[in-house]
Amino acid sequence: MPNNTNLNIAKSAKNDEFYTLIEDIEKELKYYKDFFKGKVVYCNCDRADGENRSNFFVYFVENFKEFGLKRLICTSYNKGGKGRLCIYDGDTNLNNIIDMDGDGDFRSEECIKWLEKCDVVVTNPPFSLFREYVAQLVKYDKKFLIIGNITALTCKDIFYFFKNKKLWLGISIKNGYRKFYVSDNYPLNSSVCGIDENEKHFICVKGVRWFTNIDHKKNNPPLDLYKKYNSKDYPKYDNYDAINVDKTKDIPMDYEGVMGVPVSFLDKYCPTQFEIVGIHGNCYDYTKPLKSLTINGKKVYKRIMIRKIK
Repeated sequence: MPNNTNLNIAKSAKNDEFYTLIEDIEKELKYYKDFFKGKVVYCNCDRADGENRSNFFVYFVENFKEFGLKRLICTSYNKGGKGRLCIYDGDTNLNNIIDMDGDGDFRSEECIKWLEKCDVVVTNPPFSLFREYVAQLVKYDKKFLIIGNITALTCKDIFYFFKNKKLWLGISIKNGYRKFYVSDNYPLNSSVCGIDENEKHFICVKGVRWFTNIDHKKNNPPLDLYKKYNSKDYPKYDNYDAINVDKTKDIPMDYEGVMGVPVSFLDKYCPTQFEIVGIHGNCYDYTKPLKSLTINGKKVYKRIMIRKIK
């Protein structure tokens, strides 16, 4: 599980306005070009003007005609002030940016009205509000392509959506750290942050992934398994009937029961090879959810429970 100091700082301080690099947007959006034709795109956590102009806005303006978009809508949050609204229909005028009635919070009635008018939402929402954000998208039955952290899948609500195929992981990010720009007053307290050659403050966050409900037809192939089960290398949990597997590559080829694997397994998950039973104690066949799994009395990081499909 990632040791993610920057993400923890953001959650505790609710200071998680991270600005996505345009190269990360380009690498993922290229797989969905055909889907976007004729669509109204809503970026509801994105400023269209000023020093911190969103790269999602920049990307969709630059690729408006190539993607065949119908309309681009951007709203941005302004704590204690007026949010900003931009509606872009492909013309050359980028000055159609006005104050909103409210602060631009994506949960506000004003923003929900714009949400209802769009076809797809694309953005990097606040990590600290990720569960609430996804729940809203599902409630209004919207297509989406958003950035979050893979640890969100250990939350009951997000995992439920994943297990029931209401969302899945994107394509371009599978591991490592992702760089984000932050405001100048963001605390640079970890070893993976700094100020670049353009004097822009940045942090690097581990475990970042794209989440979507748009069919990208890029399913993972079955894992090539080569290890065999033995009770020494694959101990059972004290409080759940499953074996523990510390690394995805070590999943035994000959075990038919339930296995607990790291959350990072989902990067390589092949739905024709494995069934997802649950997460930790939130399994469909377990009536008393567990706060934590243990082996010989020692706690184990959260695990995804899987079983081979026969």
